[in-house]
Amino acid sequence: MLDFSAVTSGSQTLADIAAGLTKTDLYQLTDETINVMQEIITDTVDADVTFVPLDPQANDTFGNSEEAALAWTLGHVVVHATASSEEAAALALVLARGLQVEGRSRYETPWESVTSIAQVRQRLEESRRMRKAMLDAWPDEPHLDTIMTYSFFPQAGELNAIGRFILGLYHDASHLDQMREIVHQASAPRV
Repeated sequence: MLDFSAVTSGSQTLADIAAGLTKTDLYQLTDETINVMQEIITDTVDADVTFVPLDPQANDTFGNSEEAALAWTLGHVVVHATASSEEAAALALVLARGLQVEGRSRYETPWESVTSIAQVRQRLEESRRMRKAMLDAWPDEPHLDTIMTYSFFPQAGELNAIGRFILGLYHDASHLDQMREIVHQASAPRV
């Protein structure tokens, strides 16, 4: 997996990291990310999916105000992370085709509907398939000179298709410790 610590610290941008990557790398990085998520949930059971962890730092600034301080369940984290990476893959495809990104391209499975570990595993594998399918749709010679005209945050830099794709992986990585903590808290009574 990519080490995003330099991006988090502000000493490097996502565009800097993307500069050394190829489309082929994105397939491998997708597999590595999904594999880590699958490893985190290896020993989970259905009850762990809807377990509400203690999370005093819960603060969803993008969600609705009633749920802003809601601690996320494992199912919630997985559907959120996969939706963001699928959006990143979809917008990377637009850039790879030489077009500018206009607006969002996001669908998130309702987290309340994810109540079993089988659903979580299925969602992760579906996301892997979807991301790779969007990479398959890139032209043979992607337009890597097409740069997004807006930026999410200063550490992004000027993102081309590869950079936009890894923004999704960066977002995935930001939720890995959260997944680990939920699984730890949920499984503690069984240990």
